[in-house]
Amino acid sequence: MRIFSIAPQTPFLPCLVEAVMDGRLLDDWDRTGPFWLSDVTIILPTHRAKDALADAFAAHPDFRGLLPDLRTFGGEVEDEEPFLPPFDMPAPAKPAGRLQRRLTLSELVAAWAGTVQGREAFSTPPTAAEIFSMAESLGTLIDDLLIEERSPADIRALGNEMAQELGDYWQQTLKFLDIALSAWPQWLTDRGLADPAALRRTRLDRQAEAAAFLFGDRPVIAAGSTGSIPATARLLATIAGLPRGAVVLPGLDMAMTPETHAALLDPLTNPHGHPQYGLAQLLRRFGAGVGQVVELCQVQHPRTQLVNLALAPTAETALWSSQRFDEPMLDAALAGVSIVRARNEDEEARAIALAGRNALENKQTVGIITPDGNLARRVAAELRRFDIVVDDAAGTPLFHAAAGRLARQVLNLVTGSCAPVDLLALLRNRAVTLGFERGALAALADDVDLGLLRGQRPGPGVAGLRAMLAAHLAGELKYPARKLSAERGVAIADLFDRLEAAIAPLQSATQLRELSAAGLALALGQAIAAISPEAPLPGREELATWVGDMQAVVGQGHLFAPRGLDGVLSALMAGVEVRTSVPEDRRLDIAIWGQLEARLMSPDVLILGALNEDKWPAAADPGPWLSRGMRLGAGLEPPERMQGLAAHDFAQAMGNKTIILAYADRVGASPALPSRLVQRLDAFAGAAAAEAMRLRGQGWVRAARQLDAVPAVMPAIRPMPNPPAAVRPRKLSVTEVETLMRSPYDLYAKHVLRLKPLDALGEDPDARERGTIVHAIFARFVDACDPAAPDAFARLMEIAAEEFSGLETIGERRDIWLKRFATAAEQFLDFERGRDARVFKRNAEVDGRWELRLAEPFAITGTADRVDLLNDGTLEILDFKTGSPPSKGAMTGFEAPQLPVEALMADNGGFKGMAPARTGALTYIKIGLGPDAFVPSSFALPEGLSVMDVAEAVSIRMQNQIDYFLMRDTPMPARLLPLKTQRFAGAYDHLARMAEWTAVDGEDEA
Repeated sequence: MRIFSIAPQTPFLPCLVEAVMDGRLLDDWDRTGPFWLSDVTIILPTHRAKDALADAFAAHPDFRGLLPDLRTFGGEVEDEEPFLPPFDMPAPAKPAGRLQRRLTLSELVAAWAGTVQGREAFSTPPTAAEIFSMAESLGTLIDDLLIEERSPADIRALGNEMAQELGDYWQQTLKFLDIALSAWPQWLTDRGLADPAALRRTRLDRQAEAAAFLFGDRPVIAAGSTGSIPATARLLATIAGLPRGAVVLPGLDMAMTPETHAALLDPLTNPHGHPQYGLAQLLRRFGAGVGQVVELCQVQHPRTQLVNLALAPTAETALWSSQRFDEPMLDAALAGVSIVRARNEDEEARAIALAGRNALENKQTVGIITPDGNLARRVAAELRRFDIVVDDAAGTPLFHAAAGRLARQVLNLVTGSCAPVDLLALLRNRAVTLGFERGALAALADDVDLGLLRGQRPGPGVAGLRAMLAAHLAGELKYPARKLSAERGVAIADLFDRLEAAIAPLQSATQLRELSAAGLALALGQAIAAISPEAPLPGREELATWVGDMQAVVGQGHLFAPRGLDGVLSALMAGVEVRTSVPEDRRLDIAIWGQLEARLMSPDVLILGALNEDKWPAAADPGPWLSRGMRLGAGLEPPERMQGLAAHDFAQAMGNKTIILAYADRVGASPALPSRLVQRLDAFAGAAAAEAMRLRGQGWVRAARQLDAVPAVMPAIRPMPNPPAAVRPRKLSVTEVETLMRSPYDLYAKHVLRLKPLDALGEDPDARERGTIVHAIFARFVDACDPAAPDAFARLMEIAAEEFSGLETIGERRDIWLKRFATAAEQFLDFERGRDARVFKRNAEVDGRWELRLAEPFAITGTADRVDLLNDGTLEILDFKTGSPPSKGAMTGFEAPQLPVEALMADNGGFKGMAPARTGALTYIKIGLGPDAFVPSSFALPEGLSVMDVAEAVSIRMQNQIDYFLMRDTPMPARLLPLKTQRFAGAYDHLARMAEWTAVDGEDEA
């Protein structure tokens, strides 16, 4: 039995080529003829490795043009199947598709979830998306059983063997698994299908049986496999026993002691997460020890020894103190190793991209390994800024690719009844044409946005959009942001017709009581074909293939109510990837590999990304169907086995001459730890060496931070426009008087530039709108009704029902507001009845205008909530507020001028229909449901001053500011007197770039 190993520090494929060309792996096979190399068979784990090996042979100086017979484990079904014994074996069953299995198992999961036992197993009934996801994880368990050659009987036995240890939940789960794992094979048999994992196992076993006949005494080499699949391990053992067979292992620790080897074979020591665990198990299957393995290329490097010691079994870490390297040896081992410690994933991706770009500039080959697809896409995006094309082995999940995003937008549009945000998101997607030229559609989208949707609330569906368009053309819309011509109206109507026709199949599907997965996919595919018939769209082919696959399984799968369809789509698209599309005239500059794809590859510079705990290695998750102990009890490998493979991949990669390890201190919004593999390396190497590796990587971090930085930060200055006095306003509302005091710039933007803030797209009714409606209700009541009347409450609620009827398109919100208003109505009536004895006449929503005696005519206008004439002949001005009244400090500091200015307006006869009168009280009334609702709050006056004294002081200050800022060519600064308690952005703060030059303390005023 001939077993070899290539150490991590040795480039695997070049070493393998050299060992074939010089005959070391051929056992005296004749190499004199011109075609001798074609008699050699080499079997490798992946197609990528096979292609790379062909390139390595072509680069060898003795290569003469004929390659060996290069194959992969499992082989090509069509090429090998007919030539494998037994030759009279009937044709194997066709493989069942992954999607087909997911849908079939979803029916079983859904049926179980509906039983009494299933309902007890879930805290809440599972959604359709959760059912499809659980079906996928159940399929993974079936694969595990097939790959590790266990049967449903092993699962069934758990219920008896572990009955005392398992709770009710696991007992119920095992009962379901017994049903599901029996029903699925029967389903396959009934249809003449088989699981792909079972077919692959059978094919590997047939290859092992045929090896002696196929190869005879010709050389056959199996290289690069760890034998983690039992059937593969059997094939490796068969090849190792052939006359000229050889197995070449990747990175076996040749210094492994018999004690360590024995510990890796003992499940009680929990060795599954160790990088050598898989190879130790493979040697046991061979019946061999480490001493029987030959190092193929004797290239000594201390780094491999260092990594093996750093990742030693837990029991052996006690020996570290005696095993640590001296400084020269440590420096030699870690030369060429850098660690990038980034603040977040974005910085990590940018640093990786810059390191890769630098290697390309130095004419070096570059490989990037990461198990994190999100990081891979970030790196690819960063490299695109340098026009570097990336070969991403994993690709982009279809759900997140451009075609998948378009599918989600279409789905959201339909399920959201053409809500404004969803509509504009779809129309602004560059892949959407609806039969228009793209520029024309973009112009129509602007018209729909500004002419129909801003500040409006269309009804549901395309019918609601048409009604909004008709109201606009008829002049019935209040204050549209853009006036549309009749010609543009015709074009928009055509757009709505096309959109309605495009989404009609999906609209019909989502209105069904129960929807199937295939029905959803087919309707979605039809909608996308109509919405985006020809525009370039990455992932279009994969989406079409997915729709075709779904069409082949019509009638299968769990039927579900059309709710939460975005999650359902994600679950149904799981496993479908969109590969990088590269123009024919471009080459792939940098490869991004997954851990499996990276095995055996040896670029000049190798970068390992996402070396964070729970990413590399991933968390040991046994899945929802079996606990870790149950997996072990059933004879399955525990989830830590995958961590062992990840550790082996890390150890292999560490053999590269130049390597960069990268991780982030924050992943998403949470703090993150470096991988345990990096922590082990740090701990063994020591603090000084760990710091030195990070210092070498710090250059890439600094470069990443500087990439988008500016050489010097020049703080923005407060904007102070200075338009001619003649164009400044000659009229202010009572609320704008405070704006003049606090931020003259806002008046410049509003009255000089004539900029009006756009309402947020699709904005729901909020507190401001509710407050406007409530003010209107109270005003109508005060003008027409007596609070003391027996039917006052009924009359108030009738008025409220009429005012809230404007919210008929969102009936649920209307009903809630109306119910809450009933409590406020009772409080309002109690408040008004308590004032009856001193109020002579109530005046609601009183319009006012006050002409000031300045150098030029100037007016103050406004509408007071209430101006009540009291029995003593004075006035009380009331301001009903849904928010909070001004702070005491603002009132005593003359910084809340609205009510004092209204008092001045009343004193000067400015209120319509009211004679001049002095004001004796200014009062705030909070509208709400809390204990402070409708409790009067008097305007805080400075000590010793009356209401009219304060009003006069405000008048002097107001007129001085009007004269200074509006009557002269004086700069109009922004946020001259900021309100510290303001918790929302002003209408023009973004225009003034306020965040760039100012900050306001957040404490409350006294």
